Amino acid sequence: MPKTVCLAFTGASGMPYGIRLLECLLEAGCHVQLLYSQVAQIVARQEMDLELPGRAADAQTFFTNRFNGLPGTLAVYGREEWFAPVASGSNPPEAMVVCPCTMGTLAAIAQGLASNLIERAADVVLKEGRKLILVPRETPFSAIHLENMLRLSRAGAIILPPNPGFYHHPQNVDDLVDFVVARLLDQVGVKHVLMKRWGDSAGNTHGENA
Repeated sequence: MPKTVCLAFTGASGMPYGIRLLECLLEAGCHVQLLYSQVAQIVARQEMDLELPGRAADAQTFFTNRFNGLPGTLAVYGREEWFAPVASGSNPPEAMVVCPCTMGTLAAIAQGLASNLIERAADVVLKEGRKLILVPRETPFSAIHLENMLRLSRAGAIILPPNPGFYHHPQNVDDLVDFVVARLLDQVGVKHVLMKRWGDSAGNTHGENA
């Protein structure tokens, strides 16, 4: 059975990570439930010249066309679409990734708020014991940010800041993005061939012996 992964974009910098992760999940045959905030639309335009539609139905068409031919399936839900599967513990995804994750969204999740579908979906994933991965793109972190991250970590969430390494000798920005996306795919349990593992001098790539 293909994995079901909820993916949320919020208004932090780092939209290339989220878009690339969406592509890789679909390429791996996952069923992706996509949510994104209004501010994420602004960030996508600023960082990638990408015009994300405001309506879920239009976004469904947009991404289906963009990633046409990939084996995975995609369902896009609006921010107030409370009848979406991710809003209920009776139908949770196997994992949820918020990438990129604003400090505001992180704080709301840490406090158990559910004022929109992204926050509610994260709350559902935590309470149902599924994997929640947050990708906070902020620097430096304040004491409040760190306390919220610690609270979430203690509740079972994975905090994965997008900090690329350099031991794989990146040649361009895409290589740096793929480093972070590879870490996210590992956490979700999705095989990939984005880069070599540490110590793989023989040339084995991710997923071949996972």
